[in-house]
Amino acid sequence: MPFNFDWWFSTPYLSRLEEAKRRCGLTHFPALKPEKAAEDKKFARFISELEVRTILYLRDGFSYEIKEIIEQPTTSTLTFECMPADDAYKVGCFVVTVPFEDIIRVEVFAVHPSEKPEDLPSIKGFASSQAPPLQGPPTKDRSARAEPHEPAEAPTSTLE
Repeated sequence: MPFNFDWWFSTPYLSRLEEAKRRCGLTHFPALKPEKAAEDKKFARFISELEVRTILYLRDGFSYEIKEIIEQPTTSTLTFECMPADDAYKVGCFVVTVPFEDIIRVEVFAVHPSEKPEDLPSIKGFASSQAPPLQGPPTKDRSARAEPHEPAEAPTSTLE
């Protein structure tokens, strides 16, 4: 399965998020029939409170947890804010851009905040227990920050 632009920004990714929530709810309410579950008020409330985590696994062995997808004007890469694991990265914002063809697996995990294990799965690369990722469709690119312009240095010669 190619995890291309259409997979992320069309129905497939969003349907995975909803399917993870539905299955988590059905596990929590085993007496409900799947076809009638959406009509149950307790089930619907439980589903609305769920947190969903998305973890990317890349060809090079790294993995990342997506905090928020950032929509870019390109169809060859995925850009997202990552959930940082190391304390050194928790002070700011870590934005990752990866080529779609480097994504080899995507995992979606739904859990209710009251049932979240204290020891969350450790994600190799970046991720740990912090605030839940933002849910919903990808966001538009944030305004760009101006980079300071540094004057070019004149080359120096070592020959005299």
